[in-house]
Amino acid sequence: MIGLGTYAFFWQHSDRVPEPLSLTGAFERTRELGVELFQICDYAPLLTMSHAELAAAAAEAQGLGLTIELGTKGIQPAHLTDFLRLADVFDATLLRSMVYSPDFRPSLDEAARILDGILPSFEAAGVTLALETYEQVPTADLVGLIQKVSSDRLGICLDPANVVAGLELPKDAVDRCAPDTRNIHVKDFAFARQDGWVGFTYSGAPMGEGLHDYSHLVDVVRPDERGINEIVEHWLPWQGDPETTVQAEIAWTANTLDYLWRNR
Repeated sequence: MIGLGTYAFFWQHSDRVPEPLSLTGAFERTRELGVELFQICDYAPLLTMSHAELAAAAAEAQGLGLTIELGTKGIQPAHLTDFLRLADVFDATLLRSMVYSPDFRPSLDEAARILDGILPSFEAAGVTLALETYEQVPTADLVGLIQKVSSDRLGICLDPANVVAGLELPKDAVDRCAPDTRNIHVKDFAFARQDGWVGFTYSGAPMGEGLHDYSHLVDVVRPDERGINEIVEHWLPWQGDPETTVQAEIAWTANTLDYLWRNR
């Protein structure tokens, strides 16, 4: 299933626009686009919302016919337990996270011990923990961690764009991670020369216009066949003013959805 996530509404949610979009506003816009899946990913207000506010947001999603996934950073047991409770509120069966959080960087051995301890709770709750590929943990190490822990409720959130900063090729990451992939983040990406030819900027690109070999990912991972959800997000640079940036973000989302639906 193709879904949207909070990173598809990054600037619309931000305080750089006059009227930031609410979480339920993103739910409504998602359904207006004909999409039935939404991933609440790295959305800071989620952890400060009251029980009543969370229940209202979950009811809004249910009323719109949305399936919800969640996303955070880190594997601290208490933090993951908090998100298991949120998963219960939203009836979510997938949590995307990362091995590291801003204030906790376990060794791979320590990460394995933590995951061994917490995953029985995920298994009992029927929630899959998908650890994202990114530059801080080489994909070979991430795959090794997944295989060492060996739980049906542990896998990878595959984002080929992230690994470039670790000097890995996106296609290599796709090939290496495909068997353990449980979730996909979809965005295109490209390099652009800096002014004066003094380096490059690595950033987002409209889907189909950058370096992402999406057809290769589909061929190797087989998301439709394996029931792996694909979440649209963007690396859209600020476009100079709020109105232009928001309109570009809206256009990128529509373009990405059209591209994905045409390339099934």
